[in-house]
Amino acid sequence: MSWKEAAEPVLSRMPVVERPAGHVPFRRKLTWTAGILIVYFFLTNINPFGLAVGQGSDFFGQFRSVLAGSSGSLLQVGIGPIVTASIVLQLLGGANLLGLDTENDPRDQVLYQGLQKLLVIIVTALTAAPMVFTGGFLPADGAVGDALGIGTFGVQALIFAQVFVGGVLILFMDEIVSKWGVGSGVGLFIIASVSQQIVGGFFSFSALGASGFFASWYGVIVGDVPASLSPFTAEGLQNLLFDPGNILALFTTVFIFGIVVYAESVRVEIPLSHARVKGARGRFPVKLIYASVLPMILVRALQANIQFLGQLLSSQWAGMPAQLGVYSDQGQPISGLFYYLNPIQRRDQWMWFLGEIPASVEPWMIAVRLGVDLTFMVIGGAIFAIFWVETTGMGPEATAKQIQNSGMQIPGFRRNPQVVEKVMERYIPQVTVIGGALVGLLAVMANLLGTIGQVSGTGLLLAVSITYKLYEEIAEEQLMEMHPMMRQMFGNE
Repeated sequence: MSWKEAAEPVLSRMPVVERPAGHVPFRRKLTWTAGILIVYFFLTNINPFGLAVGQGSDFFGQFRSVLAGSSGSLLQVGIGPIVTASIVLQLLGGANLLGLDTENDPRDQVLYQGLQKLLVIIVTALTAAPMVFTGGFLPADGAVGDALGIGTFGVQALIFAQVFVGGVLILFMDEIVSKWGVGSGVGLFIIASVSQQIVGGFFSFSALGASGFFASWYGVIVGDVPASLSPFTAEGLQNLLFDPGNILALFTTVFIFGIVVYAESVRVEIPLSHARVKGARGRFPVKLIYASVLPMILVRALQANIQFLGQLLSSQWAGMPAQLGVYSDQGQPISGLFYYLNPIQRRDQWMWFLGEIPASVEPWMIAVRLGVDLTFMVIGGAIFAIFWVETTGMGPEATAKQIQNSGMQIPGFRRNPQVVEKVMERYIPQVTVIGGALVGLLAVMANLLGTIGQVSGTGLLLAVSITYKLYEEIAEEQLMEMHPMMRQMFGNE
């Protein structure tokens, strides 16, 4: 008996969001998307019952803007389990270990979707359990345990159940957006998470002095700042340039917006004509960032899981060798293997003159750490871009079949899938590798300079690119809504 036959009774019965029977009107798609977004914001602002609020630390920390969710909320795990499950399935599928034909066999498609859901549920449990039961991340409120008579472990089990349900909810919220809304839920949640941080970085006021960009400069204009923060002193100038609400962060934020929009617009357009409708022409765009920036989520999630392992070992293994990692009181590695594998996320992690780097960290250690991160992101970005293109039906063969099925053809070439595939092979593989490596390089550069709201450069890059793609999808949906004949022509009815 094969593994498919053994697992089919379970995988085929996994809960699933039903696909729409026909075309979903654009307004209804927007309604579903907006509704899920509201639910997402609602869940990120609800603390699990029994949690000692304000006493834990964020397990994902610097990866939060990429993995979405919110620390200390029902969506503590964010999209991490979804991304981790995708990594595992892409690696297994790329090595052809699953033996599933997800392109032509409907039965295998159901098994693949069921397997993905099962993996997400398992990873959600494996991610939430250490956060709750190891302490320090989601600490239980002892007073609640005493009041209910269930003790500390009982409160921990209650918190775990709530976080686990939140992780499952975000899985189905993603599926609802993908089938009934616009874009993908994963992309929507990243945009929402990053936007929250950017808005806070611009406008937040704080009695602790960590004000947003406009709040900081308002204080300078009206003179309501300490003498040490005056822009006319060396210390004051340094604060305005390098603190969270500063000019350099604003410059980096604007730069990322500009470079991503430009990179998204660079493309090779292959002319197409319709075989049955005379005069109907179009173009197939092969973008420079052909695989989009979503593979970068996979790379950062892999790094997050590595740091996740390091924090677990540090908290549970008192005799962990220094060669593996030495951690600060804030739970950050300051030497050892996990230090070098920890990506640089902010400028204060490599700029010596800011005075925030531990004295034990030598300049050569920062250089090695930066080199490892750059290699990981560039090579990993290219590899995951290839996996993404092949597993999402964007490769030359799948693209040629889509063009053939839509009734289009390349002028001057025979109307044959093999011919179209050869033309696509001239562009897609090369652009996929170049685009994936370029996105990795941009992510590292953005992290080095910092952004408004202390959003990681990778998070901002993802949010801008996903927003741009979402804009294109909305424009396409509006076009199809205005011209139903086009919808029928391209098989979107």
